[in-house]
Amino acid sequence: MQNITPEQRQYAVEQFLYQVSEACDRQEWDRYLGFFTENAEFHVPQWCSEHEHTRDPKREMSLIYYANRSGLEDRVFRIRTGKSAACTPMPRTLHLIDNVRCLEDDDGSLIVSVNWVTHYYRFGESHHFFGRAKYRLCCQESQFKIASKHVLLLNDKIDSVLDFYHL
Repeated sequence: MQNITPEQRQYAVEQFLYQVSEACDRQEWDRYLGFFTENAEFHVPQWCSEHEHTRDPKREMSLIYYANRSGLEDRVFRIRTGKSAACTPMPRTLHLIDNVRCLEDDDGSLIVSVNWVTHYYRFGESHHFFGRAKYRLCCQESQFKIASKHVLLLNDKIDSVLDFYHL
């Protein structure tokens, strides 16, 4: 997405992230997975202490870590086939994204930071998760794709289930 102003780029990134959120909230899994590159890393680190979290998913504990998109594809397969008791029934989710900040990296990809909240409803109760996320977006065939998603979950006391669709 060259030859666009920073304002146009900002708007395009925000619209892209809204589409990703919408696909997840509507449980349109093929559309959702299509927003990720084949080798997209998805990482949710664990907190070591009150203000420090793990950094290296290959050496330290993580709440969720997929080295590439196949981890997400496996979760979607389990959801579709009913092989995941943890998400039966699936919760209703509503993703909210705010404070979107974009920086262009040396390789032409975008580093995008956001604040987020996901409200979810399951078994007659409403709950929420919130935090910060950092995306690396690349451009493939004139469209953004997620090359990595790093999610810092700020309220990590998990009373029931945490899965990719909560983040």
